[in-house]
Amino acid sequence: MPAARESLLEAAGVALSARPWPDVRMVDVAAAAGVSRQTLYNEFGGKAGLGRALVRREADRYLAGVDRALSAPAQAAERLAAVAEWTVRAARAQPLVRALLTGSWDARLPAAGGRAPGPGELARAVRDRAAAALTPGEGPQRCELAVRLALSYVIAPGEDPGPGELRRMLSVPTRTAGAR
Repeated sequence: MPAARESLLEAAGVALSARPWPDVRMVDVAAAAGVSRQTLYNEFGGKAGLGRALVRREADRYLAGVDRALSAPAQAAERLAAVAEWTVRAARAQPLVRALLTGSWDARLPAAGGRAPGPGELARAVRDRAAAALTPGEGPQRCELAVRLALSYVIAPGEDPGPGELRRMLSVPTRTAGAR
């Protein structure tokens, strides 16, 4: 029932954008998806299962955006900057992504559950995907720097980095470990 599952997750996401998770009602999610409440319960087991699936879907969507940024036909620094920019945009637009990246969950959001990646795991996944996608000369340190820079904008927002600002920061040559 993949179509029903996706419709239910979409309806739950829309409901979550309108009200806190404790106020999201299963009957409303089922109605918005055009399925019976029983179908919703059969698919997810209950509200906690629906919440966990919603969190997992947002993690997967975030990582798909990372992969899109890394697959662009551009120089390595530009692709790293695109990953950083995507991370900041996604976290600002989607509270679940922000919670996944920071580990800061509030009562408005569904619980992550045991299968959702923690902030460190998600950061390592992004770093490792970037290191694998870029030229061998880039190395994981530059990828780690891009992830950490993006996370700093997520954790301590301040001013929005202007167009190209993250790209400019990541293009500055850095000393590698052991260099003098």
